[in-house]
Amino acid sequence: METLTIGEFKAHFSEVLKKVQEGKEVAISYGKKKEIVARLVPKATAKKTARKLGMWDKKGRVIFHSDFKMTEEEMLGL
Repeated sequence: METLTIGEFKAHFSEVLKKVQEGKEVAISYGKKKEIVARLVPKATAKKTARKLGMWDKKGRVIFHSDFKMTEEEMLGL
């Protein structure tokens, strides 16, 4: 994995995106300590996890039936 500072990342943005498209990971560092604050990974290798509902996880469910209709005003309470 290649590590770049914010300045290097901004200066070489297009080249970094090409590297990511080729399957390489790129880390972006920031500050005096050059701490890694972000990573760019190819979409194909990114982990896809189910979104959790926090404390409500597995305690309920929401189903929208095919005949459900509501205007934006009704939804927003206008």
